[in-house]
Amino acid sequence: MANYGPLEDKLVVLIGGSGFIGRQVAQDLLERGARLRIAARNPEKAFSLKPLANLGQIQFARCNAADKASVEACVAGADAVVYLVGTFGKNQRALQATGAGVAAAAAAANGAQSFVYVSAIGADATSKTGYFRTKGEGEQLVREAFPQATILRPSAVFGEDGGFVPLFADLAQSLPVLPVFGAESKLQPVWVADLAEAIGNALAAPATHGGKTYEIAGPDQLSMEEINRAIAKGQQRDPIVFAVPDTLARLAAALPLAPINRDQLTMLEKGSVASGALPGIDALGVTAKPLSLFLDKWMTRYRKHGRFTAERKPA
Repeated sequence: MANYGPLEDKLVVLIGGSGFIGRQVAQDLLERGARLRIAARNPEKAFSLKPLANLGQIQFARCNAADKASVEACVAGADAVVYLVGTFGKNQRALQATGAGVAAAAAAANGAQSFVYVSAIGADATSKTGYFRTKGEGEQLVREAFPQATILRPSAVFGEDGGFVPLFADLAQSLPVLPVFGAESKLQPVWVADLAEAIGNALAAPATHGGKTYEIAGPDQLSMEEINRAIAKGQQRDPIVFAVPDTLARLAAALPLAPINRDQLTMLEKGSVASGALPGIDALGVTAKPLSLFLDKWMTRYRKHGRFTAERKPA
């Protein structure tokens, strides 16, 4: 019989677990033998996880992170809780701050052994940017309710089918001129599976990681222009890259149907690079992998003839 480790048969509740990051965290925890409760507004988005679980290993619950009773009901009986809810839209304080504090308090009341709050590099309760401010407030509320919680602050998270990669890949495939907002802004992209492993390791060892804050970043610092060019190169395309001037970017962000809102633009201009003042992903036992490792394979389907693009060598 396999020895899964400290999370075997433990009930882990993933609040916001049906999203891009949550589904990857779920896969990591299933492999560790944990029992999962995917609590989300639309839990059916995570039904694809069912074949990966043993009988009775995974359950789904509809959860409104802005509703105290809903959160408390979903956390009932949990051995560990991960709070993954995030939004660039409305109700940021309710979803990223208040809801996180409620979840942490419920976890403590249930005797949970570990709690992980997924925040963001740049989180600051005094920030003028709503996203960063409410993430910072969420950190404070979580610490107050569950002092031994682990807080993870990731940079931009990437994966083949989530995060910024498919968004930029679609643009590179369809546009001869590629507009890039915040072209010189630096990111330190982290692979979603590396973030998931870091979360799992934090849950598995609360005595080691509890009460600490980590910056979760990849090994490379890349500008937005460099990221877009790398994605286009992976598609074997060479579009004209147009660095959108700051003034024009701010005008565009103010429009109702803009691809980026003011909050996101402000965050983008600030960048997302580890400060080095906090322990990083390596302190959680994870060796982060670079974006460049994946792009050649991931971009194959975006090439002109897909996997048949490569020319055949003469015999």
